[in-house]
Amino acid sequence: MEIYQAITLGIIQGLTEFLPVSSSGHLVLGQLFFGITEPVLAFDISVHMGTLGAVLVVYWRDIMAMVTALSAWAGRIIRGKPAPAAPDKNLKLAVFILAGSVPTAIMGMFLKNFEHFMFTSSLLVGAMMLVTGTILWTSRKFYQTSKSGTDLDLKRSVIIGASQGLAVIPGISRSGTSIACGMFCGLDRHTAARFSFLLSIPAILGAQLISMMGYAEKGTGIDAAMIYGTLLAFVTGLVALKILIRMVHAGKFHLFAPYCWLVGTLVVLSNIY
Repeated sequence: MEIYQAITLGIIQGLTEFLPVSSSGHLVLGQLFFGITEPVLAFDISVHMGTLGAVLVVYWRDIMAMVTALSAWAGRIIRGKPAPAAPDKNLKLAVFILAGSVPTAIMGMFLKNFEHFMFTSSLLVGAMMLVTGTILWTSRKFYQTSKSGTDLDLKRSVIIGASQGLAVIPGISRSGTSIACGMFCGLDRHTAARFSFLLSIPAILGAQLISMMGYAEKGTGIDAAMIYGTLLAFVTGLVALKILIRMVHAGKFHLFAPYCWLVGTLVVLSNIY
């Protein structure tokens, strides 16, 4: 892979990982545009870790609060002390994230059996981007404020996790689908966005660890293209994440729908004619 290709794909990954337009779909289209017909697994792993770093930076306080709460809970169990009457809110959030990660993992492992077809079909990408656009546009009717929204619970966490699992299909946006699903479940838009991005951490990390295990036997080296791609994915990921958070809070999340419809339509038509 040439450095200019790595830089371009790194920027695409960083922007589209969090903006609700499907990073996997754009990476597939980008690689096909450059004539890269076989997935460059080491590069894909690297740029995904770059965008994972962006989430860790933005939500570092939430992550540390959950780690602290889990450690305190484990300490109580080890020492045989009774649990507090009211569960810590950070502990509850950690449990909800773990619960939501289960259906994501199950669906991811199932859909992985079809990855060769999914990651080589631009027609599938186009069709699924039309679906993503429809989901985003529909979500405009479900905007809730923090006063009118319902609380996050175990059931809603599992449902949102299942919707996130669908994002294994290129063209289905992970952030778009999971945030919209949270709002469909009655969560206010702030809570839906926050939970979606925190839920992405085990999803991205788990998927990349599995890929790394499958790739370990082949071995690989770190080259300049990988370094540039990863750095660009991290920087643009930070920018995209902050932009989306502001748009969700402002009630403008659905405005990404026309873009998904436009790109999806163009891709589908290019496969027909």
